[in-house]
Amino acid sequence: METLVDLLGVAGRRDGMPMVVCCSSRDELDAVCSAVSYLPYISFAPLYSDLAEAERASVLEKFRQATVKWNQSATALSGNEDEIGKDKDKSHMIVVTDACLPLLATGESPISARVLINYELPMKKEIYARRMATCLAADGIVINMIVGGEVASLKSVEESSSLVIAEMPINISEIL
Repeated sequence: METLVDLLGVAGRRDGMPMVVCCSSRDELDAVCSAVSYLPYISFAPLYSDLAEAERASVLEKFRQATVKWNQSATALSGNEDEIGKDKDKSHMIVVTDACLPLLATGESPISARVLINYELPMKKEIYARRMATCLAADGIVINMIVGGEVASLKSVEESSSLVIAEMPINISEIL
């Protein structure tokens, strides 16, 4: 959890950056929400399985609007790093479990976040692929948080999906 908070201390300070944190269980979702609730530079919303449909739709729509705003501001800045970090807008984050991911098969739109953080590596490769398909923008970044015993699982996902999963650089700002 401390590593996640540290990571969000860097990524979350980018004005309006849309991020999704995926958890495997509701307990982990609650723990993540509790840990980030005091971060003043991040606006977040949890997606619980028992949310009313209207409330779920509202959370997703607000996030999609934040994503559009991010894309517009990123295009307008066209790499002008001097403008980034002047506290114009909080980063936007959804914390979600696999059970609450958008359902593309039913016509629900993907979330298209700039950053997808897998707080817990899913046990199944299909779930990993679904997280990427429903949460990540085409030019987005996936950050996998793993513990020592999960390295083999991550390598398995890499091999089966033909992805190249690089180690995160020391300075995370290099990839954001």
